[in-house]
Parts: sequence; C-alpha cells; structure tokens
Amino acid sequence: MSEQNHSMMEATNNSKRLPLTAEQKQRRAERARLLKSLVYEMWDGKPVYYAGYEDVLNGIKTVEQVMSSSILQSRLVVRISAYLLSVLNLDVYDVLGNELGIQFDKGDWRACDVAIFELTTLEGQDETKYAWVPPKIAIEVDTKADMSQFDSDFEYYERKTTKLLQFGTEKVIWLFTKSRKVWIAEPNKDWIIRDWSQVVDVLPGCQFVPEELVKKKK
Repeated sequence: MSEQNHSMMEATNNSKRLPLTAEQKQRRAERARLLKSLVYEMWDGKPVYYAGYEDVLNGIKTVEQVMSSSILQSRLVVRISAYLLSVLNLDVYDVLGNELGIQFDKGDWRACDVAIFELTTLEGQDETKYAWVPPKIAIEVDTKADMSQFDSDFEYYERKTTKLLQFGTEKVIWLFTKSRKVWIAEPNKDWIIRDWSQVVDVLPGCQFVPEELVKKKK
C-alpha cells in the first residue's frame, strides 16, 4: 500500500471517530425524544409507531396531527362509552378508554379504545399505570398504528386480536369506519364480520347498532 493511500485511509478512519458536536448531540437527543413520543404500542419489546410518524420526524406533520381522531372515530368511541356507562351495572363493571394501555409483559403492551373490566379484576392495580389484567371486552375503532412492519393490515388486526384473547379477553370488537364493518372475535369460535346496520352484542342485555350510534342528534 502506498504512503498516500495509507494516509487517506487513516484520515477516513479518524473522521469516523470524530466526536459529535454539542449541536449534533442535541439534535440526536431531540429526535430520540420525539420518536419515543410517537410509540403507539410495544410488541415484544419492538415499538409500533403512530401512522404518519415519519412525517412528524421530517417536520411535515405535528405529533397532534398523527395522534388525533376523525370526527366519526371520536363520535363512535364517545357514544359507545356513554351507552355502556348508561346500561351496565357500575357496581360490577368499569368502562375505561382513551387508548388505555393493556400490559401483557414488560415491553409488551397494546392500546385499547374502550375496555370493559369487572371491578374485582382491577382490585390491587396501580391506577397510575397500564392495566396488567385483561379487559372482559375490548372495543377498537380502526387503529392509529403504522403498518409498515407488518405483511398486511390484516396481520396487525389478527395478531392484536389473538394476543388479547390469549390474555383472557372474552370478546374483541373491531369497528371500521371506512368499510362500515364490524369484526367480532371470541375464543374457540369463528370470527365474524357484520355490517354496521346489525346488532352488536357486547354483554347480556347490552347491545348496540353502530349505524344508529353514529347518527347525528338533532
């Protein structure tokens, strides 16, 4: 190797080892904090980010834009919650929402739009943390998850549903606002898909029709 080539290689290696400037360190730390704030769920220690998170990192969208719900999504979640609170025995059940975290294990949790728990299962829970017990019923309206690490959208929905059922959830109900379909999954039963115009059974004596719920009140 010529002396000139050796000097060039040495200079290249030295440049790779140059310490980061204070400005570079600050930018890297800010990006890491921003990326952490964009985690929607954790799957076995791997983050699933909010859909559109890359636009936030590139300065195209704000964090609030990718985390926010549409009017229809919001109306559906609010009215389902209000209905459940009006018909369920609140001495027996609790209705939680706001993308409640369901913790399966350390570094493994999912977000839930509406969750019905039996009060007895929540006894002893640290209410400042995610739920470490399964909801009796989980109700999901679409998802805010980035799907890029999954083979298909279906894989995401199927794996999340299966995980909840294996954890002990008795029924998972998905409501899709674009197709206006309902997907209902229970353990050891065929999963079924229905139109919004059909009745969705939640618990005995507790049922709703999505199409009726989302109608604008005059």
